Amino acid sequence: MTSTEAITDSEDSGPSGYAAARLRLLQQEARSGPPRRAALARLTDDWLTGLFTAAAIRAGVRGAALVAVGGYGRGELSPRSDLDLLLLHDGSADAAAVAALADAVWYPVWDLGLALDHSVRTPGEARRTAGEDLKVQLGLLDARPVAGDLGLVASLRTAILADWRNQAPKRLPALHELCQERAERTGELQFLLEPDLKEARGGLRDATALRAVAASWVADAPREGLDRARRTLLDARDALHLTTGRATDRLALQEQDQVAEALGLLDADALLRQVYEAARTVSYATDVTWREVNRVLRARSVRPRLRAMLSGSLGGSKPAPERAPLADGVVEADGEVVLARAARPDRDPVLTLRAAAAAAEAGLPLSRHLVRHLATTVRPLPVPWPPEAREELVTLLGAGEATVGVWEALEAEGIITRLLPDWERVHCRPQRNPVHTWTVDRHLVETAVRAASLTRRVHRPDLLLVAALLHDIGKGWPGDHSVAGEVIARDMATRIGFDQHDVGVIATLVRHHLLLVETATRRDLDDPATVRSVAEAVSSASTLELLHALTEADALATGPAAWSAWRASLVADLVKRVAAVLAGEAPEETEEEAPSADHERLAVEALRTGEPVLTLHTRPEEPVGDGEVEPVGVELLIALPDRPGVLPAAAGVLALHRLTVRAADLRAVELPNEMGESADLLLLSWRVAAEYGSLPQAARLRADLVRALDGSLDIRARLAEREAAYPRRRGVKAPPPRVTVAAAGSRRATVIEVRAQDAPGLLHRIGNALESSAVRVRSAHVSTLGANAVDAFYVTGTDGDPLPELRAAEVAREVEKALG
Repeated sequence: MTSTEAITDSEDSGPSGYAAARLRLLQQEARSGPPRRAALARLTDDWLTGLFTAAAIRAGVRGAALVAVGGYGRGELSPRSDLDLLLLHDGSADAAAVAALADAVWYPVWDLGLALDHSVRTPGEARRTAGEDLKVQLGLLDARPVAGDLGLVASLRTAILADWRNQAPKRLPALHELCQERAERTGELQFLLEPDLKEARGGLRDATALRAVAASWVADAPREGLDRARRTLLDARDALHLTTGRATDRLALQEQDQVAEALGLLDADALLRQVYEAARTVSYATDVTWREVNRVLRARSVRPRLRAMLSGSLGGSKPAPERAPLADGVVEADGEVVLARAARPDRDPVLTLRAAAAAAEAGLPLSRHLVRHLATTVRPLPVPWPPEAREELVTLLGAGEATVGVWEALEAEGIITRLLPDWERVHCRPQRNPVHTWTVDRHLVETAVRAASLTRRVHRPDLLLVAALLHDIGKGWPGDHSVAGEVIARDMATRIGFDQHDVGVIATLVRHHLLLVETATRRDLDDPATVRSVAEAVSSASTLELLHALTEADALATGPAAWSAWRASLVADLVKRVAAVLAGEAPEETEEEAPSADHERLAVEALRTGEPVLTLHTRPEEPVGDGEVEPVGVELLIALPDRPGVLPAAAGVLALHRLTVRAADLRAVELPNEMGESADLLLLSWRVAAEYGSLPQAARLRADLVRALDGSLDIRARLAEREAAYPRRRGVKAPPPRVTVAAAGSRRATVIEVRAQDAPGLLHRIGNALESSAVRVRSAHVSTLGANAVDAFYVTGTDGDPLPELRAAEVAREVEKALG
């Protein structure tokens, strides 16, 4: 059915007929993608043509045309797209008649509830406005006649294109700046969990900007895959519009599964991966194109002076660009890395990695033509790789920030997956944990970049860099990604050409890349079993050294919430203890670490008064590295005689005062009293932050803690009242909490691990559940990672011994039930 027939089948060609035909078109499941967008544009053209033609006759206006601009001009109408229209007239008609004509077109559009961006101009006015407003000029580059005087539109298009090409040296830098500002504001589409398909970098705006650059005749974008990428983004936006019924470009989490289903994809991850792939294509084309634009404009600006200087001595001949050698078969020319004239890609399988390493070391981009040529002509590397290839890969990974651009250029042409076939599994793979900034593949490269700055700390920087590149390679496979990754990394390291010993080290690093940070933040480091378990896993001091550096690089490459001075100090402390064990110094079976000076002062006061004593103060900023500092936040220290209910009471009081617990440590210690006898005390160290507003007074916290402990303050009821007073935020549903017993976690206590969505009062509920289970909390180690709470509680029975296996499992189930 044609668009004209769709309207004819309706009762009339007015708004109701168009609306009915439009609805039928959008409900046709068999028609989607470019055909539907084009059909919707034609349907709209036909309707507007009828409106315009009838109105022009009534108003007596000649020499006028209705022009579609922007996306409508390109014939790319999504279900909820704006209609961008220009009423163009030659100025011969009376102004009132032109206004009447405009009203006769605009009002029916508004009556249907369609968004409309409209203007009324003569050709001269249109050119002047375009000269003053870059966005108007960009929209007119896609001008297309809908109805009326076609010659008037053709002459305007010719003039606008001529102006655009003549003004390119001034307009293109302005467009580039506009694109950069938008990217800084909206982020990179290929890494966002809720991307804006239009505005984010690599989205539809950038694709449109590339069309404008091509129209300037200054440079052209790489065409390979670009049209397909635009179609993917437009298809996703169509499905988003139909799913939500709104004119939105933001792919929100709660709508991704529905959009994926509408596109015939397996799930939201498949949708994001497809969108990320498209965005990456657009982003790469954008980088290459703007680099070429800058090169051409720079050459144009120096050419007149160069011609004047050389005309006398060289007879006006064009000088050859300088070519500086970088490596065997690779030179720099005009700010890019290109092949040397004597290079033989078909006989040199290492040339690709050599060119990439040379480019990264020099901080230069690979020429797009070079990368395409290498992708099609270089022979595959033998397996295992020769030593030179392995060395060039390590050089590439060790180049720091410059590695990223070079790696992306190789990925854009599929070279990385040919070198490392297992890379395909992580390519553009999203990470649902909001702590992560990047997709899996980019996170791996970023980890190598971070590791490059740590290579002076280790004896085998090559193993560190390759382990950094491979540490999350198991993501995308079933089960624990560290376990799967160990197998894959072993195969990949063998392929790259490492010997059996080095392969084993890399595999160990990948298997245990989370071991140090998880142990340091969730385990009691004073427990000898904790230190011994880590020592057994890493087995050697050299591997421990590498694992320490990998842990830091991984966390720094994850995102700002994954690393801090506090975490760094905990990991460093653990590494020091493990290194001592590996050196033959068995950890002593000490009971408890002596309290700090601040805690000892509070403990003495608590012993004297028999009541809780606390301090609340802001700790100074601590250095993180590279001259940066990190605000550690607020530290709350509490000391009080040991008694039941302390953990839930203290946690509940903090929640009532809107203090978010970032980290917490609870320890039971024995100190001598005035009589020389041992007295049991609880020492609590909390790192907290105010949800908003100022910090509460320490005296109020202490008073509420006393009331909570004696039962006069019903924390559970107060928290429930506050939660009921605030509506739940709409968003993706968090996974259910998981409570487990850590096997062989300690010989002195049973370790209960809790992983749950962080929320006010969470620690209070956990403490209540443990108290109800009649266990004693010997120590607690609480940490918050983004929206996730990852807590470990060392508990014993009332007799002070670890819990039997069945009893421990029962306690874990009770805590999980309380959190559900």
